[in-house]
This record gives sequence, C-alpha cells and structure tokens, in this order.
Amino acid sequence: MASTSSSDGIAGRIQNASLVLVSDNNSSIADIRKAVTMMKNIAVQLEKDNQTDKVKELENSVAELLDLYRDCAHRSSAIQSVATRYQPGEQLTDFEKLFDDEFTKLKATTSSVPQNGQLMRQFKEAVWNVHHAGEPMPGEDEEDIVMTSTQCPLLNITCPVSGKPITEILDPVRSVDCRHIYDKASIMHYIGNNTNAKCPIAGCRGKLQISKIVCDSMLKPEIEEMRSMNKQTNTADVIEDFTEIIDED
Repeated sequence: MASTSSSDGIAGRIQNASLVLVSDNNSSIADIRKAVTMMKNIAVQLEKDNQTDKVKELENSVAELLDLYRDCAHRSSAIQSVATRYQPGEQLTDFEKLFDDEFTKLKATTSSVPQNGQLMRQFKEAVWNVHHAGEPMPGEDEEDIVMTSTQCPLLNITCPVSGKPITEILDPVRSVDCRHIYDKASIMHYIGNNTNAKCPIAGCRGKLQISKIVCDSMLKPEIEEMRSMNKQTNTADVIEDFTEIIDED
C-alpha cells in the first residue's frame, strides 16, 4: 500500500511539474502570436508605402517565427504526453530523453500545426488587401479561401453546457477528438460516470472521455486572440454608429 501511495505521489508531482513547464511554453507561444500580429501590421504599412522588399523580409522573418511556434507547440504536447503516461519504476528515469524522443516523434508525424498555415495566410492576405482588396490572392480560387484575416480557429464561441462565451471561461478545455471547447467544471459534470457521453454540440458525433478533455498548448492563446478580435470589432462598431449619428444631424 505504501509503495502504491508513493508511486501516486511521484506521478502527481510529475503532473504538476508538467503543468508549470507547459504554462511557460504557452507563454512563449502567445508571445510569438503577438509578434506575428505586430509584424503583419508593420508589413501592411510598408506595403502602403510600396516598400515591397522590406515586406518580403518581414514575411521571411514570420516564416522563421512560425517554425519556432511549431516547435513550441510540439514541445508542449510532448511534455503533456510524457507526464500522462509516466509510471515510476525501479530505475531512475531519464526525463530529458523521454521528452526528446516524444518531441522527435511528434515532429516526424506532424510536420506542421494548423495554426501555422492560418497565421501565414493572414499575414499574406493583409498585405495583399492593401492594393487588391476583394480579389483572390494569386493561385487561389473561391474554394481555397477558407480562413481570412478576421477569422479565428475556435470551432465554437460558447460552451454548450454552461452557455458561457468562450472568452469568459476561466478554465477552458478542448476535446482532443472533436476539438470543441467547454468550461472544464461544466463538461466534467456533464460526462460524470457516463462512458458513452457524446459532445453536446448539436450535430457533433464526437465521443467524450475525461482523459481526452484537455487544455492543450494552443487553446488559451487562441482564446486571447479571439478576445482581441472582439475588442477590435466592438471599437469599429462604436465608430460606425457615431458616424451615422453625425450624418443624421
């Protein structure tokens, strides 16, 4: 019994340590997203000034940042995976090797993350729209235009259980399988002891397992991006309404 209790204690400490490491890594991910957004805004201004060469230099720098972004995302996933599967043994564990092996495996099986393509497309589209707003970018047709610079990768904007907007949830989690987002306490209560629980989003056939409801490395940065987008939209609406009042006078 003492041995089992000791093993559980070690596993718990490993889980807690992994949460700290992932949190630090997620801060880097959030900083990269902010840097890319800032570089996009600078590129738009440079494009307005017809400084094409400098815009291209910025685009190349964004590509390098997105490579780092991908590595950070894989690193967070590797940490979470190792911590979840870890079981104490008789011999000392080489955690550095475990993390590196898992990281290498993730890079080999998932060479990119969806957000990378989205962020790069947002950059290129913002620049393109300076002089070609409303026109498809070269090499695109209507079916290719899936993400725009004003879209967010979150699949749902409110928790289907609590009804709270995603941007107001203090402890958000996401289904590994169907990718929908929930308030943690609400979805855990919803699942309860039901081994056949299904995603409460209308039309979704995803099945829910507590072990596969997580706050992944991208979730909080994506929610923060959505908050920023909402603030920009609200500001634009206020300006538009104010203009209409002036016109009426």
